Amino acid sequence: QKSMEQVEVLARQPRVLDLEYSKTSPGRKNGFRQLLSQALTEVNRLQQDAEQKTRLLLTGEQIELHQVMLAAQKAELALELTQTIRNKAVEAYQEIMRMQV
Repeated sequence: QKSMEQVEVLARQPRVLDLEYSKTSPGRKNGFRQLLSQALTEVNRLQQDAEQKTRLLLTGEQIELHQVMLAAQKAELALELTQTIRNKAVEAYQEIMRMQV
C-alpha cells in the first residue's frame, strides 16, 4: 500500500528529463537516437582514419609516424569510451529490471 502511494506521488511530479525532444523542438524528433547515431558514426570515422594512416605508413607513403600514433590513440580512446558508456547503460537497464514494483 505504501509503495503504491510513493508511485502515485512520483507520477504527479513534473518530469525533469524528457528524452522525447519532439515536444519542445519540432525539427528534433528522435533526438537521443540521432545523437547516439552521430556519436557512433564519429567513432567509426576515427577507426577508419587510424586504419588508413597505418596503411599509408606501412606502404611507405609520405606520412609522419606521430600522425599515425595520434590517430590510433584517438580511435582507441573513442572506442574505450563507447564501451564504457554501453556497459553503464546495460548496468542501468539491469538495475531497473531488478526493481520490484
